[in-house]
Amino acid sequence: MDLSNKAAVVTGSGRGLGFAYAAALARAGASVVINDIDARIAGQAVKEITAAGGRAVAEVVPVGSAEAADALVARAVEAFGRLDVMVTNAGILRDRVLWKMSDEDFDDVVRTHLRGTFTCARAAAVRMREQGEGGRIVTACSPAGQRGNFGQTNYAAAKAGIAAMTRTWALELAKAGITANALVPIAATGMTRTIPAFAPHIEALEENGVPLPEWLRKAEGFGTPEDVAGLVVYLASDAAAGVTGQCIGIGGDKLALWSHPQEVATAYAGGGWSADAIADAWPVSVGREPQTYGIPAPQAPGA
Repeated sequence: MDLSNKAAVVTGSGRGLGFAYAAALARAGASVVINDIDARIAGQAVKEITAAGGRAVAEVVPVGSAEAADALVARAVEAFGRLDVMVTNAGILRDRVLWKMSDEDFDDVVRTHLRGTFTCARAAAVRMREQGEGGRIVTACSPAGQRGNFGQTNYAAAKAGIAAMTRTWALELAKAGITANALVPIAATGMTRTIPAFAPHIEALEENGVPLPEWLRKAEGFGTPEDVAGLVVYLASDAAAGVTGQCIGIGGDKLALWSHPQEVATAYAGGGWSADAIADAWPVSVGREPQTYGIPAPQAPGA
């Protein structure tokens, strides 16, 4: 993939998945704006990319507000003369069960993930439409947004909203040649390290260099941030010009396409449905095979 003469913004790219995305884009030839709330971490990321021969600058700003989004786009234009790719990766966690989740827990996560994705995508779309040469918007979703997850009301809601916004943008931006797609990554990061089933494997990988077990890479599609980065480069490239409105899972050895929500069973009653009629019909018609919910716990073979 050759991304020469393309400029990209990657939010939350000082470390973890975001840095893997930015570094991979730079290796493919793109100029990259690194974003983090910590100037030292952002500066180190820029240093690593430029030391490897890439082009990168930093914009230290917390994602969420329109002002932050405008600053990120302006930084790309100032440094590289244009913007071709917006990757909205920035995120935080404030996990609590419903009855213990505060307004602040909810608002902080929604502000960073959902509002931050919206404001950055909007600012990018304005610039890309002005340039008149198309562009790429790549958002970050999660299995939690597709299926729900215990203790993640805020995070799951934000990620589900991002998937819906991404599909909407694919419709709205098609005429301008701008694609919009969502990543559904599963990788060893600070966030997934909080999951008990993943934690010991991530610790062994990061502290002792022990490769992730094959069952985890294949059956669970769980790998390193670098395993995910190839999808970002592909979606940013000319090769993906016809790919839009999709939620694409990647991790470890696994690449997957998530289905869009759709009706899976229907029933009809002349004149409409009363509560009693629904109660009679539910177990033998539309409710005969209810949909699953939640993310299944990872389990090693034979466990």
